[in-house]
Parts: sequence; C-alpha cells; structure tokens
Amino acid sequence: MLLLCIRIFFARLLDVSLATFRTMVLVKGQKILPAILGFFEVLVWLMVVEEALKTETDSLWVPVSYAAGYAIGSLIGTWISNKFIKSMCAVQVITDKNNTKLINAIKKAGYGISIIALKKDSNEEKKEMLFIEVNNSSVKSLKSLINKHDKNAFVVVSDSKFVVNGYIK
Repeated sequence: MLLLCIRIFFARLLDVSLATFRTMVLVKGQKILPAILGFFEVLVWLMVVEEALKTETDSLWVPVSYAAGYAIGSLIGTWISNKFIKSMCAVQVITDKNNTKLINAIKKAGYGISIIALKKDSNEEKKEMLFIEVNNSSVKSLKSLINKHDKNAFVVVSDSKFVVNGYIK
C-alpha cells in the first residue's frame, strides 16, 4: 500500500506540474508546446486515476496521496513556469508630481521610464504616472526601489502580451 501511495503522489505531482506549466505557456501565446504537454499530462492523469480507483484498499492514505501530489505539483509547476518562461511586465506608478528622487533612482538603476502628468478636477496635489516596462525577473527589485523612495506610491504590475521598441532592462 505504501508503494501505491508513493506512485500516486509522484504521478499527480508530475501531471499537475505539467498542467500548470502548460497553462502558463498557453497564456503566453504558444500553441504547439501546450498541445504536447497536454498529451503527456492527460496520459499520466489517466494512468494514476485508474490505479487509484482500482485499488481494493479503503485506506484514507490513497486520497491523501492524490491530493498531496496535486498540491505539491501546483507549487512545482509554478516554480518551473517562473524559472523558464520569460515575459515582460508593465509597471505603472502614480506618485507625487516632480518626485525627482524616485525618478532619478529609477533611471540610475537603468530602467527606461515614461512620465505623464495627471490632471484632476479638484485642487488636490498634482500627481504623475510613471510607465516602466521590465522583464518579469526585474519586478521585485523595481518594486523595492519604488518603495524605498515613495512608500505611498500606487503601483500596478501587469503582464505585457506584446512590446515593440522602447527601452527594456
């Protein structure tokens, strides 16, 4: 029974990791790789489900192994996706007008930046929106840099589907 639980756990870990990675690759616009990954994902899933359902054991460990493989597979699939899928992120920052400390720090760090003055209907303080396009691996350090120079900045990070021209670090 222990061997059965171990096989179920690792099979689920594999098929869910494949499913997570396939989904991420599909969202990024690839077509062939997700189809190949989907084939193997379903093949592994069918084999493990068949083995789990055909067992004559009424032990709680079989569904626990199945569920644990799913949970850990999700984590591993996400980790693999973050490591191997390189993508672009659009970072929008709303900060006080003429926040030269923040703007200079962003430029000094080597990021390209576009600045747009924001207009409000009321007499509230003036704001600016900073547009920065970065690789997904740079988002964490850019957010840290922004927070260091403006703890009250409003920051939005979005995946970019397509980027043409501009300056990317």
